[in-house]
Amino acid sequence: MNGHTVVLGQQLNETQVGLRKEVREFFDNYCIECHDAETQKGGLNLEAVEFEFTAITDTDRWMRIHDRVETYEMPPRDKARPSEEVRLAFLKALSVPLIAIDDARNLREGRSIWRRMNRYEYENTLRDLFGSPWLQIKEMLPEDGEAYRFNKVGQALDVSHVQIARYLNAAEYAMREVIAAQVLPNPTVTRYYAREQPAFARRVQFSQFNKSPERATFPIIGDQADVPALEAKTPMTVGAEDPERRELESMGVVASTYEPLEIKFDGFKAPAAGRYKLRFCAHSFWAGPESEEKWWRPSRTEISKGRTHEPVSIYSETPPRLLRKLGNFDVAPEPSVQELDAYLLKGETIRPDAVRLFRSRPPGGWHNPLAEKDGQPGVAFRWLEVEGPFAEEAFHENRKLLFGDLPLKATMEGKAHVESANPDEDAERLLKSFMERAYGRASSASDVQRFLAVIQQAMKSGSDFADAMLAGYATVLCSPAFVTLEELPGPLDDSALAARMSYFLWNSEPDHQLRALATEGRLKDPAVLREQTLRMLNHPKTSRFVEAFLDYWLDLRKANATSPDAEIYPDYYLDDFLVESACDETRAFFKKLIDSDLPARHLVASDFAMINQRLSQHYGLPEVTGVQLRRVALPEGSPRGGILTQASILKITANGTTTSPVLRGAWIMERILGQPIPPPPTAVPAVEPDTRGATTIRQQLDKHRTLEACNVCHSKIDPTGFALENFDVVGGWRDHYRAFTDGSTSTVRGYGKNGQPMTYHDGPLIDASGMLPDGSRFEAIRELKQLLLKDERQIARNLAKQLVTYATGAPVRFGDRPELESLLDLAESSNYGVRSLIVEIVQSELFRYK
Repeated sequence: MNGHTVVLGQQLNETQVGLRKEVREFFDNYCIECHDAETQKGGLNLEAVEFEFTAITDTDRWMRIHDRVETYEMPPRDKARPSEEVRLAFLKALSVPLIAIDDARNLREGRSIWRRMNRYEYENTLRDLFGSPWLQIKEMLPEDGEAYRFNKVGQALDVSHVQIARYLNAAEYAMREVIAAQVLPNPTVTRYYAREQPAFARRVQFSQFNKSPERATFPIIGDQADVPALEAKTPMTVGAEDPERRELESMGVVASTYEPLEIKFDGFKAPAAGRYKLRFCAHSFWAGPESEEKWWRPSRTEISKGRTHEPVSIYSETPPRLLRKLGNFDVAPEPSVQELDAYLLKGETIRPDAVRLFRSRPPGGWHNPLAEKDGQPGVAFRWLEVEGPFAEEAFHENRKLLFGDLPLKATMEGKAHVESANPDEDAERLLKSFMERAYGRASSASDVQRFLAVIQQAMKSGSDFADAMLAGYATVLCSPAFVTLEELPGPLDDSALAARMSYFLWNSEPDHQLRALATEGRLKDPAVLREQTLRMLNHPKTSRFVEAFLDYWLDLRKANATSPDAEIYPDYYLDDFLVESACDETRAFFKKLIDSDLPARHLVASDFAMINQRLSQHYGLPEVTGVQLRRVALPEGSPRGGILTQASILKITANGTTTSPVLRGAWIMERILGQPIPPPPTAVPAVEPDTRGATTIRQQLDKHRTLEACNVCHSKIDPTGFALENFDVVGGWRDHYRAFTDGSTSTVRGYGKNGQPMTYHDGPLIDASGMLPDGSRFEAIRELKQLLLKDERQIARNLAKQLVTYATGAPVRFGDRPELESLLDLAESSNYGVRSLIVEIVQSELFRYK
């Protein structure tokens, strides 16, 4: 690899005397004063290191030494520094043996090790194998381990008896679902009227648990209150006897769907797993005030035409309250029909949520923060229409995978009865065909016999033919040949290359076209490889890559790990729509970088954002209308743009109560700049934030940094974190910290998303300035972004490192650096376009070799 692989011993024997001399002299002249046995700054004692390069075992330590000298971090600016000639000679003296060590290991073992699929990959693979995209099995498998930040590294993906047992259970469950789908009922179209749904109707009348109209439903006819139905003087619905009036009946809410106001179309339960079309008829309305004195409480008798466009999110629900988001849309004052394509599991029902509306929480006395003197907004639902279930085209193609042409009688519960005149002969034939499809290659006779024995034993034990076959298939689906990515040291063969490409860009098995090219031996052709990479990036399955990559690189999966504090940030508390929009923004933004091949520098600063109405309000940008994300040009001077100032990232790097420049600074250094931060000293207590807002975090950290052991790292971490202090725990802009102490002159009053009163003061003014380790100063986030972009190649280099780790299951080691620089050179003409980086990674030896 790298075009310079040599025998390790030969390379070192030719140079080791000179190398030892150069390294020793450099240490003696520029390092030993601070890193001798007595001082040991940073825990490094250079008097104890071995200079015999053939005996190096602690390569990580030598890499850190190399990198700190290479970036001019060491020797420090206030110490004697070497000439450029001496510095470069020292770096070469270290790099030659470090590269040789890695190259020798790669020749012997390869860069990566065998690994099993993680649970995301296993779910996607079974979905594609059986043509059943509705399968939900990820949660049936144990959490995957992580290494180098990803769940794709072999060292962290252990295999235990528990793991195998879970694979078996998940595989059998998946096949039962596939069998059930072979007897899908014929697609039907059924309309479910909101007035006829128990979950809507039971909230009409007040009760001891529902004494406030904010938590009630509103019978509406057209744009007016249906007072007779409200007062139970007439039936809740005219039903089929008066179809014209029935179409005008609706049930409205002025609060979001949340306990206890949990509206749902519970008259519908999906009869089978599959694809459905969901159509919703809804509109917004305006509820007048209950009285002049209680203007914040809605009247359920004074209803008029809506004034607002309201976002609605749709969830599937499996009791008790297991929700999956299916999509969203906007409703307007005029009734309209909105359609969603959705995959449902058997038994799921549909829960709509008017997500902008507030969620009233106890104690009593809440106010609707959206209420005005003359009323408040609401959403009225007329009906849900369900069409389906539909069988996927891929399912029709794969439906014979389990039992071929044998007569099959299946049930909706996944039980199967298969007629076989020659069970032994049919079992071997079907098993061989199944293994070839599952493995993507021909299977040897011995392989088939190994699993055939499982089927034969099951039949001897009393299982019928169908159950015995499923037992054999399940064993195949948890065998090493299926669940591991088989790669041998050296260049990958076409089959392994196809798998690596597919699990990189689709998080699943190769499709027919990739496998055909691999079988023909054409995939290694650079032109074919490039063409296939572009084809895969243009496929809808790329969304799997975007989601999984960002979930781990940026920790996007942890967006809901903390919640905004109900007392300090009641304006964000329970605002699921904001968090969902924020995560969708980050995914849409990265997808835009790929699709348009935009430069990697956009990760730090861009002149556009991918936002919807909720985010435009949150960011204080010119308002856009609607729930859908779209590309919006940012005003000149906006602090937004890039991912550093996106709400999802700012929430992930906060704890819901306070923000920490340490956490955010470390996140920028590691995730964006690729500069790892060592863990804090164990004996030093962490900074305890002042939630009252009486002191600033800068003041608290100033005291913390008086400890030299802390200042070594904090001087690098904190500055970039301070630049983000103008952003609160969910990324809203602030000039002052929130304070809850007396003596403040500016007071903010209002009501939170939960309807509870909030009061806070403008606390200390935020100081977002700082100085980077190289002496560059900035006043706020805009200036910091410009400083970071002085080295665009480093931004691209770190992104490429993250992509290589994700794609290959191995980090970029020292010996990989020359190849990494080569692919960066090739992407330079596109200004390090993200799409170009991905294409060049697939072309590189880092990707094409184990």
